Amino acid sequence: MRESQIFPNYNFRSYALRRVRDAFKENKSLTDPKLIRKEYQFAKENLAIITRQVSIGQMYKTEKLVIENQQ
Repeated sequence: MRESQIFPNYNFRSYALRRVRDAFKENKSLTDPKLIRKEYQFAKENLAIITRQVSIGQMYKTEKLVIENQQ
C-alpha cells in the first residue's frame, strides 16, 4: 500500500490500493505457510507489473484529473 503512494497517476494509485485491499480481504483466512508464500509471490509479481505500467505511463504525461486537482 505504501508503494502505491509513489505512483503519480491517480488511476494507478487507486487501482493498486483496490487490488491490495481486495486480495487481503480474500485471503485473510489463509493459514497454510505454502499458500501464504504463493500469494505473497503473486503480490510481488503484480506490484512489478503495476510499477512497469507506471513507468510507461510517465512517458506519456497527461493533465491531472479533476479529482486530483481538488486535493
